[in-house]
Amino acid sequence: MIGIVAAGALVLVSARASLTSDSTALASVGLPLGGGKIESVTVVTGPHQQRIPVVVRGDKIWPQGKVPADEVVSLQVVVKRPGWVAWLAGSTQRLALTMRTPVASLRSHYLTVKAGAPLSLQFKQPIKVISYGSAGTLNSAGRLKRHVLATPQSVVTLPRSSSAGTLFVSAAPRIWESSKRALISWFPAGAAATAVADPAPGTQIEPGTPITLTFSKPLSQALGSHRPPISPSTQGSWHTLNSHTIIFRPEGYGYGLGAKVTIALPGGVKLVGGQQAGTSDGGTWIVPPGSTVRLQQMLALLGYLPVRFKYHGPAVKLTPQAQEAAAVKPPAGRFSWRYPNTPAALVSFWEPGASGVVTRGALMAFETDHDMTADGVAGPAVWRALINAVIAGHPSSFGYTFVSVSEGSPETLNLWHSGKTVLSTPVNTGIPEAPTATGTYPVFEHLTVTTMSGTNPDGSTYSDPGIPWVSYFNGGDALHGFIRSSYGFPQSLGCVEMPYATAGAVFPYTPVGTLVNVT
Repeated sequence: MIGIVAAGALVLVSARASLTSDSTALASVGLPLGGGKIESVTVVTGPHQQRIPVVVRGDKIWPQGKVPADEVVSLQVVVKRPGWVAWLAGSTQRLALTMRTPVASLRSHYLTVKAGAPLSLQFKQPIKVISYGSAGTLNSAGRLKRHVLATPQSVVTLPRSSSAGTLFVSAAPRIWESSKRALISWFPAGAAATAVADPAPGTQIEPGTPITLTFSKPLSQALGSHRPPISPSTQGSWHTLNSHTIIFRPEGYGYGLGAKVTIALPGGVKLVGGQQAGTSDGGTWIVPPGSTVRLQQMLALLGYLPVRFKYHGPAVKLTPQAQEAAAVKPPAGRFSWRYPNTPAALVSFWEPGASGVVTRGALMAFETDHDMTADGVAGPAVWRALINAVIAGHPSSFGYTFVSVSEGSPETLNLWHSGKTVLSTPVNTGIPEAPTATGTYPVFEHLTVTTMSGTNPDGSTYSDPGIPWVSYFNGGDALHGFIRSSYGFPQSLGCVEMPYATAGAVFPYTPVGTLVNVT
């Protein structure tokens, strides 16, 4: 009788299946003595019991996709027992297992590497797969290159191309796991504090690109309580990421288009790695200027050009970030002439996407309206003012003027404004010894009255006070009023002279930026 009981107990023990974590797969199933069959497997994770697709290969359970490392998962397995013991132990057995997927962690994120030595990463546990790649920026890291190791390793050697730098690294003990990216930084051996920057100094960045500085020593030793100053002065703030790393996050307009961004490090702290390795005063980054096409689009939208602009798709959003992005990568669209009867000469000067006198004149007019130096150069401050005007919806209300001066016989001036000829009048241009230069020029100075002085062809000098209604367009050449007995032939020393009343009528139409074409 005792033998029968013992035999029955042995059958019961042998009929039990087991479910355990596995060194390579997610889990493994120990089948009953004599065989059996895995009838179903359910794997879930998270508070909402999200299912993880799995596949059974032999007695092992493998995830069909990537499962995050350090994730709690629950397994439910139903095993069908062989028929010869089913009568005693039951036809099926339910197994349950809750486990945390294994995780790999670095022993250090800040490495000191001797000259010529490899970059060796040490992990607290062996890993099977590692991915790494350029840091790019912390907010926009590129895709990492994945490598599966032949055998699990606790020390992995990576290639490096510089004495210092940063990399994103992701590692996992299992081939089916995914893991979070970690930023590692390496520095040359030495006692002095060093820093690596991300993006690398000397590279091109966007107006809103965050800049990260990682120091070989803790922040308290490398910087104290201070944070490095940034030039140009930029809206934004420094944030501490960890004991060695700070990041500057621009806000609003950021550094500005066309800006040269500089971060000054304290004395004794050397910037290493990148194109400016070895500098002790910090690093410099370049923000690209806006494109000529976008400059023309914005001047057209604001009414400073004789053309209109229409987007092919949705308009650019009225935010600083969207407008700055469009300045670098302009949207598609179409220009069309704003006014009827546009002078043929003006039409011939206009070329979308190419810097030219039409664009320069329009930009000078915009600069004058916004109390800026009218140099026709789109620097960071001008781009910001343009973006402000577009966002606020503050266009020009002046219209567009084109002045044509003919040195034919008789010499004449034709004033065209916003589709209409305002007036045509005889004028005087320069004598052969002091001719008026031909070409097209934007007005650069606009004076109600001034004193004109200079040198006569015979070497004597002159000084004429009280010259009215003056619009300088090329060196000392200007449109202005001057009393002569007659008009229509060369009499001046290079200027375009008109009767006082006529000059007074022309003057309101020729502010800074107005194009004067002399033929």
